[in-house]
Amino acid sequence: MQVQGKYDARAFLAEQMTRAQGLRLKRLSEEAYQPAQYNRDLSSAEAAHRIQVLEAEIELANSF
Repeated sequence: MQVQGKYDARAFLAEQMTRAQGLRLKRLSEEAYQPAQYNRDLSSAEAAHRIQVLEAEIELANSF
């Protein structure tokens, strides 16, 4: 993200997924046999969405 031609590190870090999200997403993507769902460069919002989707898929699979 650029602000008046300069890189704004705080804004970039605020948008990136957290370490906790990354660890959870990696574990869930492996559990759901969908390793492509994990990507280190996701935003926090995209990581939260993928976590929610994977949790729903795993819950559905476990209900059978």
